[in-house]
Amino acid sequence: MNNVLKKIGDIGLVPVVVMDNADFAVPAAKALMDGGIKIMEITMRTEQGITAIKKVKEAYPDMLVGAGTVLSIEKAEKSVAAGAEFIVSPGLNIELVEWCQKKEVVITPGVITPTEVQQALKFGLTILKYFPANIFGGIKGCEALYGPYRMVKFIPTGGVNKENLADFANKSYIYAVGGGWLCKPEDINEKKFDKITQIAKESVDILLGFELAHIGINTKSEKESLAAAKVFSDAFGFSLKEGNSSNFSGEGIEVNKSKWYGTMGHIAIRTNSICRAVYYIEKKGYKIDWSTRKGTEQKPVAVYLKNEIGGFAVHLLQK
Repeated sequence: MNNVLKKIGDIGLVPVVVMDNADFAVPAAKALMDGGIKIMEITMRTEQGITAIKKVKEAYPDMLVGAGTVLSIEKAEKSVAAGAEFIVSPGLNIELVEWCQKKEVVITPGVITPTEVQQALKFGLTILKYFPANIFGGIKGCEALYGPYRMVKFIPTGGVNKENLADFANKSYIYAVGGGWLCKPEDINEKKFDKITQIAKESVDILLGFELAHIGINTKSEKESLAAAKVFSDAFGFSLKEGNSSNFSGEGIEVNKSKWYGTMGHIAIRTNSICRAVYYIEKKGYKIDWSTRKGTEQKPVAVYLKNEIGGFAVHLLQK
């Protein structure tokens, strides 16, 4: 997969940024990065867009910057010359798609109908903007369009916000989510960069959806495992479920029949997307032990971190 597209999918959130004053572009970019989001889609809705792209790329070369609301080849040319690494258009502009592909520039055009998806597929485009999402059914609209087009994934934009982000975050056919709530023009213009950072952090938390799945306890034998599981069930009324390699007391306590990962046991953390979770975890300096992966490389269902925490091995678990 193209490296730019992979980064968009890994980050999972695409701030749609309208710049009224290009002088605020760099602090806005820093605010987003401080919140964990290293991507901006700077729109061409104002005359400041091109200059803003140039300023951000000069200040932060590692920031993934794209141009949004691109309606013409001329704007695409100027955006790319300024440093834009991907192009986003509100609709499926065939001439623009052809130009981007000729120049080997990533483009995610907007679609809303089966006919537009069919046209996009003729150009080999499978990552598509779904716009305006709120007007055309939101997550239900994406799901309906995905039904006959299982090779396509969407970046819904328009009406998505922090309040409904969770509806999109755990769906396999949602490649990323775009929106202006991550970096509002009024917050930029009023220099409320701390607020942008806070919203970014909160949105990343919603996107990843981390939650405790269960705690695994190591024992030495099948007999010891069952006895421990029965005590938890008897004391707290949890249901007892016997298994091949472990026994469960309720959903939250797993008692292994032998020494498994971890000095004391393991802790399982559920997430909306293991691939995205790995991206964010590794950015913080934690390593993943891919030799422990269950599932495929494209669709892992479980994988352990390399290091124990408090004597416990820790693994991610796909919701």
